[in-house]
Amino acid sequence: MAAPGRQRPRVLLADDHPAIRAALARLLESTCDIVASVGGGRDAVETAERLVPDVVLLDISMPDLDGIAACRQLHRTLPGLHVILMSGADDESIRTSALHAGADAFVVKYEAGRELARIIQEIV
Repeated sequence: MAAPGRQRPRVLLADDHPAIRAALARLLESTCDIVASVGGGRDAVETAERLVPDVVLLDISMPDLDGIAACRQLHRTLPGLHVILMSGADDESIRTSALHAGADAFVVKYEAGRELARIIQEIV
């Protein structure tokens, strides 16, 4: 929960699997305000530019614009935006690419339940 007087983080979810987006929303609903949920990288960029959330949670592998490219684009247009990249694979090269793209954090999907809310609270 946010500290007294502090607003809950506003989060945009982007994953091409609706079930993953729904699970993430349920996971974060007690600590964050989900401002939108989209299924592609281009939608994530356009929605973030329109709504200016505190955090964008991006899947690495999405249609039309992958999470790494979306992260780079978001940092060009919204420099103060926090971005968390997420993948189903726990691969060091993916983690390194995510952080080089400017992500504040990288989360492996199967660890999201334990780590995601804490990471969001730390970076916002």
